[in-house]
Parts: sequence; structure tokens; C-alpha cells
Amino acid sequence: MAKSRLFCLLVALGSVFMILFIIVYWDNVGTVNLNLHTSFSKSLPPAELSTAGMRNSFVSDVDAFLNSFLNFSTRRSEFQSTKAEKIPLQGPSSLEENIRGYDWSTKGKIEDTILDQEMIQQERKQNLLQFCGNSSFGFPTKERSFDDIPNRELDHLIVDDRHGIIYCYVPKVACTNWKRVMIVLSESLLDKKGVPYQDPLLIPREDVHNTSSHLTFNKFWRRYGKFSRHMMKIKLKKYTKFLFVRDPFVRLISAFRSKFEIENEDFYRSFAVPILTRFSNRTRVPDTVGEAFSSGAMPSFSQFIQYLLDPQTEEQKPFNEHWRQVYRLCHPCQIEYDFIGKLETLGEDAALLLRQLNLDTLFQFPPSYRNRTASSWEDDWYSKLPVAWRQKLYKLYEADFVLFGYPKPENLLSV
Repeated sequence: MAKSRLFCLLVALGSVFMILFIIVYWDNVGTVNLNLHTSFSKSLPPAELSTAGMRNSFVSDVDAFLNSFLNFSTRRSEFQSTKAEKIPLQGPSSLEENIRGYDWSTKGKIEDTILDQEMIQQERKQNLLQFCGNSSFGFPTKERSFDDIPNRELDHLIVDDRHGIIYCYVPKVACTNWKRVMIVLSESLLDKKGVPYQDPLLIPREDVHNTSSHLTFNKFWRRYGKFSRHMMKIKLKKYTKFLFVRDPFVRLISAFRSKFEIENEDFYRSFAVPILTRFSNRTRVPDTVGEAFSSGAMPSFSQFIQYLLDPQTEEQKPFNEHWRQVYRLCHPCQIEYDFIGKLETLGEDAALLLRQLNLDTLFQFPPSYRNRTASSWEDDWYSKLPVAWRQKLYKLYEADFVLFGYPKPENLLSV
């Protein structure tokens, strides 16, 4: 009996030791995925070739074991090859997208501007590092560490283990199509024939925004338990991390148009009703979004801004993701991003990113909407608001302006 207990104890201790060994070794070795930090070609002296081959063979064996033990898939996509042809995009798959229409006019002349674009990337990353490290520039959550970020605030970090990519999505910044790309790359969703989607635009919009279609950081605790935070750090260190941003004031216009100028029952009940109740003179708020639209009772842009500026809004619950600040969604001072794209240069930036990830042979990035909210609309939408409101709104989104290099809208903030 005592021997049996001793044997069980030894097995348990051995299992714990093996798990710790795997975690530590994974941290040192990383994965076989290539990313922006990986050297794609490295010549070795003849004397070192045999040693390197033995080392690579050993690493491959360990990777294979890790794949089996941790249920990881570190293989490169079987259809990713230098001979692969771009998959033709067949068009929009939802009523909203058919109504809006796509703008296919942006053609990549990335070869002509590749060096300029890479320099712009360096400037964007340098600007971010500068202000994250500037003690005189502060904003909420800036000083906390990655370990201090609650899991619920990591739900915008989508992970693709097949290609070693992490994407932080920002609503109203082409996130629907970037999510589609991530689904295609990770093969996380099957079409009606039971095979992974290969054309991003064929993925239904409702599936794109279904949380079950993506592996995000906040789900790691289910897979890795108490090792989840450690695995997050490993992937942040090894994988290529990117996000796309947008002028904060223009993003707010886009959010308002999308959620309050199109009938949406959920958004009406969750946000339009509270806005109308608090900031309109109506004695009765319509019960449904259809009734509200037919009676012209939807919130105005002015009332929406009042809602954002009211401290009671944030006290009741955090901002909805469509108007939550980017620094609260993607934690740019805690996560060192490898690529920072902007909606204002979406075509060029998307082409450059896919090229750097060696994915440009698979497909082109889906085109943008023809009637996308334009930056030139900013003056018209905000000029009707009191200057004091504009100034408070800028302070609310100042960190996003500064961190991502958007100029302060002086013309809107002066009396």
C-alpha cells in the first residue's frame, strides 16, 4: 500500500516537472512560425552546418512533442507556397455590405512605395514608444503592467497559432474584414461544405463577429489554466502583433452612423433608450427601434456626445467597444506592436503587412466601403457642438490622438 502511494506521488511530481520543463523550454525556443523579427536567410560556415542540422532536428522533435502535449498547431499553412495564386474575392455576403457597396479602386502599388511605408512604420512605432515612456504624458491605465490587465480586457487580442500572428481589433477600423482574414488564416471556421473558408468575403458577417470564431487572450484560461498568463507572454514575445487605428473623432462619427442611423434593436435598447431618457425632452421613449425610426425619435449626434461626456455613463458600465478608446482596447503601452496600420492609409498598410507576413500570395485584403466616413466630415459634425464639449471630448480621447500620431484638431478646440 505504501509503495503504491509512493509510486503515485512520484508520477505526480514527474508530471509537474515535465510541465514546468515544457513551459520553460517553449519560452526559450519559441515556435516554428516566422514573424517580422525572424531572419529568413542566414548563411553558416560549412563547419557549422552539421551542428545546425542536428540542432534543428532536435528543435523539430521538441516542437512535435509540444504540439501534441499542448494541442498547438505550429505548422505552416499547406496552401501557403511561393506558387500559390491569390484567391479571387467574390463579394459581400450581407445586406448591409451590399447596400454600402465595396470600393475596389485601391490597387496596391506597394512595390513603388515599400521603403517609404517601412519608414512610416518605424515613425509610428517610435512615436508610440516615446509617449508611453514619457512621464509627463499620462492617462488612465498607462502605468500598469501587462499582469495587471484583467482577462476581460484582453478580449480584443485575436491569436492565429498557425502563422504566429496576434491582431488587436478596433471596431470601426476595418475590423470586420481583418477578422475575416484571421478566420481564413487560422482555419477556425468551416463553410457549408465542411472545409475552411479561403475567401474572406464569403464569411457571413454574423459569423465574423461571433466570439466563438476566434481564439482571444481572454479565453486562454480555459486552455492553459494557471499557465495562461505565461503563455500569453510567450506568444506576445514570439508572434507578430498588429493593430489598425483611426482618427478618434472620425471614428466616433462612424460609430454613431453605424449604430444609431441603422435600425439595430439591441443597440437601441442598450444605448439609444438611455440616451433619449437622459438627454431628450421626450416624456415617453419608443419601445422598439422601428417605432423610434418611424417617429424620428432616434438620438442626435449631440445627444450621443453628451452621453459620452457624462461621468454617469462610465460609472454605470464601461464604454461600448465601438467608442471605447484604443488604448483601453489594445493596451499599446503594455504590448509592443510590430505593425501599426491606419484606416486613412488602409490599402497601402494592409498590402505592406500581408507582404511582410509572407501572406500576399494567398489573397488581397478585402476592399473598403465606398461610403466610408470621411475625415473631411469632421468639421461639419462637430461644429454644431459647444466648444466646451469639444474640448472635453478631446481630453477624453487625447491619449489616442497622441499615441498614434494624429494631430490635435485645433480648429475645433478654439473659441
